[in-house]
Amino acid sequence: MPFDQRTIDAARRIAERVPPSEVDPRVEALVTELIGRVADKWTMLLLEVLAEHGELRFTALARLVPGISQKMLTQTLRQMERDGMVTRTVHPVVPPRVEYRLTDLGASLGAAFCGVWIWAEENLARVEAARRAFDAG
Repeated sequence: MPFDQRTIDAARRIAERVPPSEVDPRVEALVTELIGRVADKWTMLLLEVLAEHGELRFTALARLVPGISQKMLTQTLRQMERDGMVTRTVHPVVPPRVEYRLTDLGASLGAAFCGVWIWAEENLARVEAARRAFDAG
């Protein structure tokens, strides 16, 4: 599993919370937006890589996320920065050195996603069995 025990514990605490009876429409809109972002494989892969490696340069991120184009990496990092998930540090050298690091907010989203990972790990056999039964019949 690509998550450490602290992240797994945080994910379990999040999952144990009881949702409020009335939902703030702003929260509902954010959840919908974040689900779309989480469904975007590049955001999740970048969260995972940054959680695992800490601060990384753009070129290192491109190397560690196979298949991502420079354009998609730039767009995804900008959106993650806008949402407060990563910080971008430009070092005043020639040529400029730019590094990205997860914020606490980005790490906490990773922890929330860890809950999905835990669910998948615990239910893999059941999902595979259901798929086999469906495909057979």
